[in-house]
Amino acid sequence: MPLLDHFHGPMAEWPWGSFHTQWISEFGAWLNRRLTKPRYHCWVQTHMGTRIEADVAEYSFHHGQEFSTNGSTATAVEIETAPVATLTIPAIFPDELEVQIVDTRAGATLVAVIELISPGNLDRPDTRLAFATKCAAYLRRGIGVLIIDIVTSHHFNLHNSLLDLLGQPESVQMPDDCITYVASYHPTRRDESNLIDFWPVPLVVGSPLPTIPLVLRGGPRIAIDLEEIYSSARDRDGI
Repeated sequence: MPLLDHFHGPMAEWPWGSFHTQWISEFGAWLNRRLTKPRYHCWVQTHMGTRIEADVAEYSFHHGQEFSTNGSTATAVEIETAPVATLTIPAIFPDELEVQIVDTRAGATLVAVIELISPGNLDRPDTRLAFATKCAAYLRRGIGVLIIDIVTSHHFNLHNSLLDLLGQPESVQMPDDCITYVASYHPTRRDESNLIDFWPVPLVVGSPLPTIPLVLRGGPRIAIDLEEIYSSARDRDGI
């Protein structure tokens, strides 16, 4: 199926977040069918919007103690009250539509990530910087990264932002008017030098999506069939 413009024309009436969530889930399922088991596994991380919430069990509070409400027997747990913060600063918690691939040989070591860019990653300079900084941190840890951007409602190229952050010249960047693209990055070491191999490919609305490599840290290279995964997501989302 050809790539659609999910932000203009008839597709603008279809919630883009619904499709992106379906698409990232398809990535996880597609990879888990192909990764070498039991060594590798992947899971999907999604967070949309600006709120951050504590990931805690439900508790009821009484007289300075916590009582678990998810079992038949209440167990008292002492509560430690946090001190008042000395200072408070603004923070950016960017949208996340991410597949994480882990090597399970020693716990769960992150070896590659796939990032779907959302409008929330592009709408302000600070969110663009936050996204580029996150990707740069992965690369500096030797983790393979794959970025996919089909957002046509914002005219920014986060691949170029990432290369700027890494101190790379404009000669290795994409044209500024290239706003839909896929880029894969492989941190490596050759000839006693630290290097990042990367494969940037423009995406064109109305054309099929390419197959692109994703290299796992310390592991194999996977040929990611973007067209197959995108088509499956469209079928499941009914578009």
